[in-house]
Amino acid sequence: MPVNGLTWLVVLQLLGAMLHHWLLPSLPGPIIGLLILFIWLLCYGRLPKSLEAAASPLLQYLPLLLVVPCVGLMNNLDTLQSQWLVIAGSLFGAMLITIPLSGWLMQWLIRRQQQKRGRHD
Repeated sequence: MPVNGLTWLVVLQLLGAMLHHWLLPSLPGPIIGLLILFIWLLCYGRLPKSLEAAASPLLQYLPLLLVVPCVGLMNNLDTLQSQWLVIAGSLFGAMLITIPLSGWLMQWLIRRQQQKRGRHD
């Protein structure tokens, strides 16, 4: 039932908001909740049907989340123009970290999946 999965999503977001308020003010509450969900799913080992049923319809609205950052970019265009070199350097540095980390993570997940298949076959 999607209500059960939606309840879990809301509870984890609220937990993230509480942790943001009490312990981690520099990290947004929904991000903390998303990290808790990610860790929970890693430990659980699979995606529960109720959570999948709740999250799948929400994915069609994901592009709407880009509206707010785009408006922020347009409102701060003068800052972007004056700090373009720092921003470009930060993005390039993040890319240098993200691409190898993504490759390593993909290899690790493939090995893990192959090990699981080997145990079940």
